[in-house]
Amino acid sequence: MSLVFFQTFFPFIPFVVVAGTNVAIFGIKVGFLVNYVMSCLGAIASFYFARYYGHAWVEKKLERFPLVKQFSLRMEKRGFLYVLLGRLIPILPSSAINYAAGLTRIKFTHFLAGTLLGKLPIVFLESMIAHDLFHFQKYKGRLLLLLGILVVLILIGNGVKKALTAKTK
Repeated sequence: MSLVFFQTFFPFIPFVVVAGTNVAIFGIKVGFLVNYVMSCLGAIASFYFARYYGHAWVEKKLERFPLVKQFSLRMEKRGFLYVLLGRLIPILPSSAINYAAGLTRIKFTHFLAGTLLGKLPIVFLESMIAHDLFHFQKYKGRLLLLLGILVVLILIGNGVKKALTAKTK
């Protein structure tokens, strides 16, 4: 269980591997619940770590970069949407979203709501993929469908990322 929490801080092991371990140990229902709760708690802890130990220093260092300041202001106004979208795009590392949000002016309640809503489908998807990998013979059809959904989300994420990158140029 603690692996999920610490994986949020140090994402050296892919989440799906850790999620798969919990699903193998606890079963799909409890395993998903463990993955979701610990992932959200880890996100909150890393957000607060960035907020209280890095926010002032980073804001002071980056105040001369207008684009960064604009991004922080956008996070203050529409942070919930940015965090939610970031959570739904599987190519963005969760730890990067946590730290970036903690370093901006986003309200904690917006970060929390975006995290709780955004992590739910992705953690469920990754838990189901891990479960179906362990039971490949029984669930190979569903596994292919889940992997297809993951690929579509990655493609959408790449499209959103390109659109946002083009907007800032």
